[in-house]
Amino acid sequence: MEKIVKDVGEIQSRLLDHRPVLQGELRYFVKEFEEKRGLREMRVLNNLQNMTVETNELILPKCLKIMQENLYEAWTTLVATNHMIQRIHQRGQKTQQLQNERLETSHETYKAEWDAFMKEQSLKQAAIDEEHNKAVQKLKEQYAEMERDLAKNAFL
Repeated sequence: MEKIVKDVGEIQSRLLDHRPVLQGELRYFVKEFEEKRGLREMRVLNNLQNMTVETNELILPKCLKIMQENLYEAWTTLVATNHMIQRIHQRGQKTQQLQNERLETSHETYKAEWDAFMKEQSLKQAAIDEEHNKAVQKLKEQYAEMERDLAKNAFL
């Protein structure tokens, strides 16, 4: 029975106790990281830190100065451009207003001319109608006279 308990204990320690495996993995990781790689990661981190400090202390202020100068220049250009656009827009509105006034004036002129033309045509039509009526009346009288003459001659 003792042997069975001892065998079961060994099986249990092999199956459930992971400490020896983990200790081996940890030793391998430490050996790989510290011994083989040396201080390579430390040098890389130091280089990155130096680059960050240089960027913060030297490059960033230069960039800010250049950006502020160019931003002011761009802003002044934008203000000038906006002013020019407003003037052009005002000129366009004035031109449009003048064109509308001219169009309205010419429309009124054409309407007055058309009305005058139509009155003239009405007067001409009335004159022609009157002349026609006179001619018709004259012809009626002439035919009536001819019929009377014909009637007189027919009785003779």
